[in-house]
Amino acid sequence: MPAHDAPATIGLTGLATMGRNLARNIARHGHAIAVHNRTTERMTAMLEEFGEEGDFTGCESLEELVQAVERPRAIIIMVKAGEATDAVIDELVPLLDEGDIVVDGGNAHFTDTLRRQQTLEEHGLHFVGMGVSGGEEGALNGPSIMVGGSDHAYEQLGPVVESIAAVVDGTPCCAHVGPDGAGHFVKMVHNGIEYADMQLIAESYDLLRSVAGLEPHAIGDVFAQWNEGDLESFLIELTADVLRFDDASGQPFVDVVRDEAEQKGTGRWTVQSALDLGVPITGIAEATFARSLSGHTDQREAARKVFSTSPDEQRVEVDRDTFVDQVRAALYASKVVAYAQGFDQIAKGAEEHGWDIDLGELATIWRGGCIIRAQFLDRIREAYADEPDLTTLLTTPYFADAVKEGVDAWREVVATAAAGGVPVPAFGSSLSYFDGLRRERLPAALIQALRDNFGAHTYRRVDRDGTFHTQWAAEGRPEQEM
Repeated sequence: MPAHDAPATIGLTGLATMGRNLARNIARHGHAIAVHNRTTERMTAMLEEFGEEGDFTGCESLEELVQAVERPRAIIIMVKAGEATDAVIDELVPLLDEGDIVVDGGNAHFTDTLRRQQTLEEHGLHFVGMGVSGGEEGALNGPSIMVGGSDHAYEQLGPVVESIAAVVDGTPCCAHVGPDGAGHFVKMVHNGIEYADMQLIAESYDLLRSVAGLEPHAIGDVFAQWNEGDLESFLIELTADVLRFDDASGQPFVDVVRDEAEQKGTGRWTVQSALDLGVPITGIAEATFARSLSGHTDQREAARKVFSTSPDEQRVEVDRDTFVDQVRAALYASKVVAYAQGFDQIAKGAEEHGWDIDLGELATIWRGGCIIRAQFLDRIREAYADEPDLTTLLTTPYFADAVKEGVDAWREVVATAAAGGVPVPAFGSSLSYFDGLRRERLPAALIQALRDNFGAHTYRRVDRDGTFHTQWAAEGRPEQEM
C-alpha cells in the first residue's frame, strides 16, 4: 500500500465482491480512496492482494474511515440492501459533518432511498442513491451508473463516478438522472427489463430445444449467430457461451443446473411499483412470476403426476430452419415490448415524483457496462432525441417496422408453443399487450358496465360527455348523469 499523506478523495465501506471491485476501480483511476469493512480481515486481505493498484487507506472502523476522507466527505456504502444499509447509516451519520455526502451504491428500494434522503437532510447531509449495473465485472472494469441526489452532491461525486464508468463512443455510461430516489428507481426498472430480457431468452432456448429439437451446443451456435445482427447484446452473447459450455461430467452445463430461478427482489419491486403507477408492464410481470413458478417445486411435481403426457402426445412438426427464424423475430418483437414498457414506467414514475428524467440519456448510459446493454439501445436513444415526448417506443418508425415485419412469426411461435404445451408467458403476454394497444375497442366496456351494475361505479359514454349510472334494478332502467 503506497504511503498516504493527503486525505482520501472518497471513502467506501463494504468490501464484498461489488464493493471491493468498485473500490479497486476508483483507485485504478487515480482517486485516493479510504476503505473499510465490518470484518477487518476482509479489508486487510484486499489491500494485501490489490493494494498496489492505487492509493488506498485501510480503516479498521467507521470513525477512521470518516477521518481519512477530505471534507466535504463522500462515503459510499456497499452493503446488503435493507436493514444492513440502515444500520451502517445510523452508525455513520453521527460521525459526519454538515454538507457531507452519503452514497448508497446497493440495490436499494427507491422508497427506502426517499426515506433516507429526507432523514439525512434533517442532519444537514446529502444522500445519494446510486444504481450500479454490470455485476462484479462491471464494478471493476466500468459499470453503468445511475445517480440520484442533489445537484450539489453530484458536483463533487460526478468526476469520480464518471471516470470509473464504462465508455461508449467517448461518452461515460454515467448520469445524474434526477433528485432523491430517481437513481434507484431507474436502476429498479432497469433490473425489471433485465428480468424480461432473460425470460424471453430462456423461452427462446426452450422452444428451440423442445419444438425444433436442437441440442444446447447447436442452440448456442444459433444465439451466437443472432448476436451478429439486430439482437446483438451482452445477454445474447452470454447465452451462447453458457449453452456451448459443458460440465466436468461431460453433460451440457445447462442440464446440470437446477431449474429454479432465484431473485433478489428488484423484479418484484418493479411490478409492485407499476401496479401503483397504473402502468401495464406485462412482459416484466410475467418474467417475475415465471421465476416464482420455477421455485414452486412441490406444486410442479404434483402437477406432473396428474397431467404428465408422453413426449409424442403434444409434438408439433415444424420446419427447423423456418422455426428458428420465427423465434428470432418473436424474440426481437417481445424485447421491444419489454423495453417500451420499462421506459413507460420510468416516464410515469418521473411524472409521479417530479423527476425530470431524460429517457434518451438512459438509453445512452445503458449502452455499455450494464447487463441489458444492447445494440438497439442506440435506436432508443435516437427515438427520444427525435421525439422527447414520445408516447411509446412501439410507434417509432424503426421499431414499428421491426414489429410489423415480425408479427406473423410472433403469432406463429406463440400458437406453436400452445399446441406443443411449451410455456411462453413472456412471449404470449407481450403479444397480447401489442394486440391490446392496437385494438380499436377492448372488452373493458363490458367490465365497466358490470362494475356499474353491481357497484354503481358509473361509466362514460362514447356519444356524449359526462359520467353516468344506470338504475339496473328499476323498471325501464333509467340512466342518470352523475
